[in-house]
Amino acid sequence: MLTKPNVTTTINLWNNYEIPRLGMGCWAIGGPFYAGDTPLGWGEVDDDVSVAAIHRAIELGIRFFDTASNYGAGHSEEILGHAIGNRSDIVIATKFGFATDPKTKQATGAFADPVFIRRSAETSLRRLKRDRLDLLQFHLNDFPLEQSDAVFETLEKLRSEGKIDAFGWSTDFPDRAARHAERRGFVSIQHTMNVFEPVPDMISVIERHGLISINRGPLAMGLLSGKFRADTKVGDKDVRGASLDWMVYFKEGRIAPEFAARLEAIRELLRSDGRTLTQGALAWLWARSPRTLPIPGFRTVAQVEENAGALAKGPLSPAVMTEIDETLAKVRA
Repeated sequence: MLTKPNVTTTINLWNNYEIPRLGMGCWAIGGPFYAGDTPLGWGEVDDDVSVAAIHRAIELGIRFFDTASNYGAGHSEEILGHAIGNRSDIVIATKFGFATDPKTKQATGAFADPVFIRRSAETSLRRLKRDRLDLLQFHLNDFPLEQSDAVFETLEKLRSEGKIDAFGWSTDFPDRAARHAERRGFVSIQHTMNVFEPVPDMISVIERHGLISINRGPLAMGLLSGKFRADTKVGDKDVRGASLDWMVYFKEGRIAPEFAARLEAIRELLRSDGRTLTQGALAWLWARSPRTLPIPGFRTVAQVEENAGALAKGPLSPAVMTEIDETLAKVRA
């Protein structure tokens, strides 16, 4: 049975295709990859389980999947290609900018020159088994603003050649989002956003320009799933155990205490109207702006089913949203 979306949980894409306002993030299903000894993936995966989860998502009405050329050193794209192929009713978004070696599973650098962009696009087309990339996103978050013009000029050329349908930027910087918002074919910003990080400045840019807000980290790297206790430690091949500057929700592989306290303060509010904690976190995003499209990660059929189940309940109520804001303000004070 398909999950029936609430009327407020659908969105029209750049091509007027209306889809449920929920995608599936495919970082985790790529499996391990590394920068030296530092893990960049989410641990080992079972490809058969991944494919089954993708198929279940489609059965439940999901029509948007987000990946990147470097996830699992290309393995995430390959799994999506195997599971979905060139289906015209499924939108696949991918990203470029970080190079990896598929044999060693090692990151080899970050690049944004025209030759690299074209080569990366062709590789993604091959792995995903697509005739055209639906959405190609620039993956370098803090790339210099002025130098980015050449990047998006290359993407415009790829679009005119029919290689891609649309493009966007995966960035947390509002000035970078605004820089290219009026370009023909620029349709989306992928950025961190969840109940702990409401990013009002970014949402303002997105709403002003009619872009799509693709929300990475909607579950705060899994914290908002509720499955982690204070003493829970992630595996050795899990990026959440790495000492990275941007890894704020987990420290040394365990929940950061300040975020654990915030979660406890709003746990029952997110679970309103019979939602699970995960479903409440997604419902918060839908209530925050009509432009949001969260992409929670998944590895199993059960995770897909829980994520998709949020669609039937829709956004949190204005009253609950206000109470969450007031509660978090007190916790942070």
